[in-house]
Amino acid sequence: MSVIKRVRDMTVATLNDRLEKSEDPVRVIDQFLWSTHQEITQSEGLARQYAAHTDNLHRQWRDAEQWMTKREQQALTALKAGEEDVAKLALQEKVIHEERAERYRQLYEQSRNELTDLEQLLQELRNEYRSVYDRRQFYVARMESLRLQQRLNARYTPGNPDTSQMFRKIDDRLTDIELETRSLRDLRRMGQETLMQAGELVKTTIERELEQLKRKLQQGG
Repeated sequence: MSVIKRVRDMTVATLNDRLEKSEDPVRVIDQFLWSTHQEITQSEGLARQYAAHTDNLHRQWRDAEQWMTKREQQALTALKAGEEDVAKLALQEKVIHEERAERYRQLYEQSRNELTDLEQLLQELRNEYRSVYDRRQFYVARMESLRLQQRLNARYTPGNPDTSQMFRKIDDRLTDIELETRSLRDLRRMGQETLMQAGELVKTTIERELEQLKRKLQQGG
């Protein structure tokens, strides 16, 4: 019993340390739960054996006491009948059964105490199993929360621009295109006006040249 208890205390004492060093606490807890389940199963089997043995010792003790009482009654009956030798024989067997009853009583009480200790240890193992299992469920829920948080953070990383920013860029690009188109149109309009101005200048020059030629003809004539 003390060896089992010492092993359990050592296992529990190192569980937290293993959890702190592990990147996967659920895996460590599952290993611990499996080990504890094995110990519970073994302890339950041992408790059944202890219970059966304790019951047998109790029966042996009670049986010896019954024989002790029976031989004492027989000794009284023999004395009443004047058969002292028969009474001595009965008392002799009574003493034997009394000693036997005392030995079985001591064995029974020892076994009963050990059974009580074992049942207490078994209950501690079951409570410990439930406590660690609840802890496991908490870790599973916590890891799921972290996983969802990571997905949420990934959704809003620089690699995933939001919709408003995307449309703002599109608007800026369209504005640039509109400005380019307007600039080209203005350039074309300016070109046409320049040609028209050039045409008027040429026309004026031609008219001036024509007038000069006319004057020369008049003078030469």
